[in-house]
Amino acid sequence: MQDLLTIMRRLRAPDGCPWDQEQTHESLRPYLLEEAAEASDAAGSGDPAALSDELGDVLLQVAFHSVIAEEAGTFDYAAVERGVVEKLVRRHPHVFGEVNVQDSADVMRNWQEIKAQERGGQPRRAEDRVPAGLGALAREAKTQKLAGVPKGAEAAARAAVAQAAAQAPDTAGGVADVLAAVVAWARSAGVDPELALRDRSLATLRALPDQGSEP
Repeated sequence: MQDLLTIMRRLRAPDGCPWDQEQTHESLRPYLLEEAAEASDAAGSGDPAALSDELGDVLLQVAFHSVIAEEAGTFDYAAVERGVVEKLVRRHPHVFGEVNVQDSADVMRNWQEIKAQERGGQPRRAEDRVPAGLGALAREAKTQKLAGVPKGAEAAARAAVAQAAAQAPDTAGGVADVLAAVVAWARSAGVDPELALRDRSLATLRALPDQGSEP
């Protein structure tokens, strides 16, 4: 990691790379999302070499932001690493402490309680609990969960999709209603709708014939 940080500092130096010098936390946001998405695709591809490569690109984004912050005097990579290490230890008292758990459900309950304690017991706005950078289907799934929408029976959820599609007007709102019903169906079936559609799109793209570059 130190080699990577050294390279990033060199690229950001006055005699380094003009493009790297111009970047800010804000300008790098699209790249962070893109690299995370590509790593997710690689994780589902079954190709270890591809996953290793894409995780390297995600790590590059961590280094890039860390060096920018280091220059500004706000934080550095050591603070990033220390923060996540302390968080993992703090949120796993059943491993690093004396807390006993029976199953993963206990782990998740403890995790949420510890997160609340970290905020001083202050509640978070619902909109702050769902990252804006998530895909629309993933955001809807998390929104339904936060809103307390029950998963329901799979057959009923599937029927609700058909009903929504039959009744929805041909408008953005109508399409959104149908997509929300599809997400509810996916939740009832234990399927991540974002990953399901991403995997389907990727399979379709891989099946398309190669084409020359557009004029």
